[in-house]
Amino acid sequence: MPRNRGVVFRGANNIVVEEIPYPNFELNVPEQHRKCPHGAIIKLIATNICGSDLHMVRGRIPPKVGTVLGHEMTGEVVEVGPDVENFKPGDLVSVPFNVACGRCRNCFEGFTSACLNTNPLAPGGFYGYYLGGGWQGGQSEYQLVPYADFNLLSLGSKSQAMPYILDLAFLSDILPTAFDACYRANVQVGDTVYIAGAGPVGLTAAACCLQLLGAGNVIVSDYEAERLKLAHVMGCQTVDMNSIAGKTHGLRGMIRSLLGGGKLDPLVEAATGGEKYVDVAIDATGFESCGHHGMSRQTNEERSEAINDIIRVCKPAGHLGIPAVYLPGDEAVSDTFGKVRGGLTLDWGIAWQKGLTVTQGQCPVKRYNHHLMNAIYGGRLQVAKYLNTRVISLDEAPAAYKNFSQGAAVKYIIDPHNMIPTSAKKAAMADPSASS
Repeated sequence: MPRNRGVVFRGANNIVVEEIPYPNFELNVPEQHRKCPHGAIIKLIATNICGSDLHMVRGRIPPKVGTVLGHEMTGEVVEVGPDVENFKPGDLVSVPFNVACGRCRNCFEGFTSACLNTNPLAPGGFYGYYLGGGWQGGQSEYQLVPYADFNLLSLGSKSQAMPYILDLAFLSDILPTAFDACYRANVQVGDTVYIAGAGPVGLTAAACCLQLLGAGNVIVSDYEAERLKLAHVMGCQTVDMNSIAGKTHGLRGMIRSLLGGGKLDPLVEAATGGEKYVDVAIDATGFESCGHHGMSRQTNEERSEAINDIIRVCKPAGHLGIPAVYLPGDEAVSDTFGKVRGGLTLDWGIAWQKGLTVTQGQCPVKRYNHHLMNAIYGGRLQVAKYLNTRVISLDEAPAAYKNFSQGAAVKYIIDPHNMIPTSAKKAAMADPSASS
């Protein structure tokens, strides 16, 4: 039996790479100890570090000590259970971060992010995550995937998939998540879109808006200059949030200046006082967002700020998408409302008055991953080169987590078995401004 190693949570800001059990066809998660004849064991080719993982590693939403981290998985099937009919050893597959049974009402209706059978703690199972149902993560060498016929996405042959492997690696989470946020927020051809946060999800959302959905203008904000450079190279306008700290109406003023153009329609002018708004606004920041009203990023976390920003800059009757993570309770805050219930202080009256449509929550990956795969293979969608993607070994994961947590403008992909072609690594590391 091969050895298996994984990235293991040992406490806040303490993760290690250590030996873990090689998977077998049994479910060993809370309240779900049973045989798993419908599962497949995969050998990981790419297993990514996600911004959602940082919330746990920083200790904001700590999982149980000993949890293997990671939920973005792409790999090769090495063994299947006796009930698996559609996959065989050697198949290349993408694994949705949603652990879904394929048999409950929500799964039948396409809401695999809210499966009723894979998590006794909350709706929807989730690999390697706080309140995810106890499922071990996939930042490892080998991983068991339950309900394989339902969950796995075939990537086709190795010869077809490997040249695109770094873009395909994002099908497990951030690409469907970003697309879902923009698609459900009704991004239309020619729309102006504001995206709060230029991390991997924010940048991927920008790519979806520009490359697939036909947005006319995408504005991306962040505090990190290197992340904003990536957004600029992609074709976005950018807002350096450091430049507006402490300024009244700073973000709205910056949006107004970036939109520029001619006079507003007289009716709109009368209704809005001359304000210019975006059609769609996306929060890709989440509950660890930073306030910019009177303080700097380094001294002021304000978990309501990103949502309030998108409420303020979106047009009346516009759309908001919130793929970013928020919590049912946040132990790190002092107020009882936030600690016990994850309470936010929202400009909800403004949202109500504007009649904004709000979509949010975890993405049902299976709803989109096949179509997004086709867009990658068809040359319509390129993401890896704009995320400054870096391929690392399993042993380099702890250092990568530290860099990412400090704001590095990098998307890290762990290659546990050194299977990713050198040509793919070089293409992702090339200067994207030199690409057509």
